[in-house]
Amino acid sequence: MSSEIDDIEDVACEDEEQEMFEHYRFAVDKGQSLLRIDKYITDHMEQTSRHRIQLAIEAGYVRVNDVVVKANYKVKPLDVITIVMPFQRRGFEVRPEPIPLDIVYEDDDLLVINKPAGLVVHPGFGHFSGTLINALSYHLGISQDADAGDERMGILVHRIDKNTSGLLVVAKNDESQLDLAKQFFDHSIQRKYIALVWGNIAEESGTIEGNIGRDPNDRLRFKVFQDGSQGKHAVTHYNVLERFGYVTLVECILETGRTHQIRVHMNYIGHPLFNDDRYGGDRVLKGTLYAKYKQFIDNCFEILPRHALHAKTLGFVHPRTGKTVFLESAIPADMETVIEKWRNYAGTRNLNEDNS
Repeated sequence: MSSEIDDIEDVACEDEEQEMFEHYRFAVDKGQSLLRIDKYITDHMEQTSRHRIQLAIEAGYVRVNDVVVKANYKVKPLDVITIVMPFQRRGFEVRPEPIPLDIVYEDDDLLVINKPAGLVVHPGFGHFSGTLINALSYHLGISQDADAGDERMGILVHRIDKNTSGLLVVAKNDESQLDLAKQFFDHSIQRKYIALVWGNIAEESGTIEGNIGRDPNDRLRFKVFQDGSQGKHAVTHYNVLERFGYVTLVECILETGRTHQIRVHMNYIGHPLFNDDRYGGDRVLKGTLYAKYKQFIDNCFEILPRHALHAKTLGFVHPRTGKTVFLESAIPADMETVIEKWRNYAGTRNLNEDNS
């Protein structure tokens, strides 16, 4: 049962920033007089400032009859007003916990965390404590009760799943949260991932394009829908960094940010991530039949008990200064050790680059 709960959390914690989710809906009375929309929403929402509503409008998160409007829009009778956000609305109690954080950048508006693999980002079923949000709650001196509508307490603007390591940006105030979320939604954030994948990729670089949606045969997996009739548009660019014959080290650049995007796209082209148990990378897919080679792979899996994916770089425009912030994190020890083992193995075995 616990592994099933972990699986659900794994799906929930992948990047979701390009999707928009409805948080609030107002059906305007037929007797309503004309009124600015920022004033109308403020009057109808408790504990929300007009300034925050104006920020949401500026970010394009407020719609009337499914059309984005400006702050000076006058609400009319029978209008349907919705507020959407690039993350789902869920209420979880969040208690501060003194969990160590690897903070690579911090100022008055935001901070960037280097998340270790295995750390769940947000509380959910099966993970009500020990998460990144619990750690941030302690670090920032904030908490959230179970009735809260904003599942991220207004601070997280994107996520990576629990078994992916790397950089996450965290907002400290409303302005930063809305500005950064908009940058993710507009695909203007710079992100590069390092991945170790099975097989010898034919090209030195390439682009994988294909709609990604939930696999109808397995709700915990996602897949590419070739005809484009299902799923959501997704684009991944990749460059080969090193070839080890039976596996390849690649750099992946996200143009979009769909759930499990890199894992799904690499599997789609026949190169699943090394030790990715969700997409078949947790068994020998390339190489020899010798027992010694099988033992080598098992040793690698033991050292790296998760899929080989690291969010290495993160670049964005600072919400207050307007300057570009670009950060980089080192590949974690578990993944670096396995890469070095493959480097040594390829050298001693003198594997040819035409192996696949």
